[in-house]
Amino acid sequence: MRRDWAGYALILVLCGAAWGMSQPLAKIAVTEGYRHFGIIFWQFAIGAALLGAINLARRRPLPRQGRHLAFYTIIALIGTLLPNSASYTAAIHLPSGIMSIVLSLIPMLAFPIALALGLDRFSALRLVGLVLGLVAMILIAAPESSLPDRAMVWWLPLALVAPVFYAFEANFVARYGTEGLDAVQVLLGASLVGLVLAAPLSVMTGQFISPIRPLGMAEWAIIGSSLAHAGAYTAYVWLVTRAGSVFAAQVSYLVTGFGILWAKLLLGETYSPWVWAALVLMLAGLALVQPRKPPAPVAAA
Repeated sequence: MRRDWAGYALILVLCGAAWGMSQPLAKIAVTEGYRHFGIIFWQFAIGAALLGAINLARRRPLPRQGRHLAFYTIIALIGTLLPNSASYTAAIHLPSGIMSIVLSLIPMLAFPIALALGLDRFSALRLVGLVLGLVAMILIAAPESSLPDRAMVWWLPLALVAPVFYAFEANFVARYGTEGLDAVQVLLGASLVGLVLAAPLSVMTGQFISPIRPLGMAEWAIIGSSLAHAGAYTAYVWLVTRAGSVFAAQVSYLVTGFGILWAKLLLGETYSPWVWAALVLMLAGLALVQPRKPPAPVAAA
C-alpha cells in the first residue's frame, strides 16, 4: 500500500511539473512571434494525435452522436480556444511566473460559481481563501515596484480571463456531467472539434504555423507544451480514479511552484518581494479552498 501511494505521489509531482512548464513554454513561443490561434491549432492537433493513440490502444470508440458533438464543442471553446487565446495574448506582455500565479485562481473562482449554481455549500474558510487570492492579485497589481514594467498591470485583466473560463468549465462538467464519456474521450473529442474550429481562425488571421520549416526553440516549445498538457491531463484524471479527488487536487500547489521554478530556470525571470508575498497568499488561499473530502459518488444513469 505504501508503495502504491509513493507511486501516486510521484505521478502527482510529474503532473505538476508538466503543467507548470506550459507557461514558460508559451512565453517562449509568443516571444518568437507566434500568436494564439496558430499555437492553439497545433495544441489541438498534437493533443488529438497523442490522445487518439491512447484511445486506439484502449480500443474504446469515440461517440459521435449530436449530444456528444455539442459537448465536445463546449469543452473545446471554454476549456481551450477562448481561455488560451486570452492567456497567450497576455503572455506576450506579462512574465511567465505571474501567469502561473494568476492561474492559481481557478479553484478560488470556481467556488463562487459553484455557489451560484447550487453545486456547493457556503464555507467561511473557503471564502477566506477566495479573499486571500484577491489580495494576492492586488499585491501584484497595486505596488509601483511589483512588476518589471508598470504598463504590464493593464494586461492582468486579460490574464484573468483564462482562470475564469477554466472555473466555468469545471462547474459545467460538475453540473451536467460528461455524457457518459471518460476523460480521454472528452479531451480527444474536444481536440478534434477544436482543430476544426481553430484551423480557419489561424488561416484567416495569418497566424497559421506551417509545419514545413526548421524546428527552432519556439516550435519545440509549442510541441512540448502540447504534449505536456495532454499527458498531464490524462495522468491527472487517472490519478483521480485511483487516489481520489482530494489527493489529486494538491496538484494546484505543484503547478504554481513548478511554474515559478521553470520560469526562473528557462527564462531567468526574477520577481519583486511583492510578487513573492502574493505567491505565499495565493498558496494559503489554495489550501483553504481545496475540498476537505471527496464528493459523494454520483449514481450511474
